[in-house]
Amino acid sequence: MVRAAVTAGLTLATAESLTAGMLAAELGTVPGVSAVLQGGVVAYANSVKKKVLGVDGGLLETAGSVDAGVAKQMAAGVRRLLAADIGISTTGVAGPQPHDGKPVGCVFIAVAGPEQTMVREFLFTGDRAAIRRSACDEALSMLARALADSA
Repeated sequence: MVRAAVTAGLTLATAESLTAGMLAAELGTVPGVSAVLQGGVVAYANSVKKKVLGVDGGLLETAGSVDAGVAKQMAAGVRRLLAADIGISTTGVAGPQPHDGKPVGCVFIAVAGPEQTMVREFLFTGDRAAIRRSACDEALSMLARALADSA
């Protein structure tokens, strides 16, 4: 995946709530990632989503932080903020309690590129660690698909 980004000349940035930096850390394990990874923002608090990533405050108030629109705006916001070609975001409920009216395991992942943004909803099972791991794995899969589509 990193090789695909290098070959395509595309840079990456992450905006993470649920995964709290896990996605950026996973990308950081790949040799050569420094050629494409601009950086990441851990935006656990809604205030950070709003003030740093530019997520609409009204959307956060009405939909909550676990929402497809929020995931899209997070990905677009980090892309803009860190001058990256592709932004990847994660937001969801790892548990142990539901949050913003969403059940434990509900996760939204978005990948924003120059021409389009894709967002998917997942319902993962397991404990907190398993849900976060699943979200990270799916985010990497979505990124790989987006890079393959841009080739």
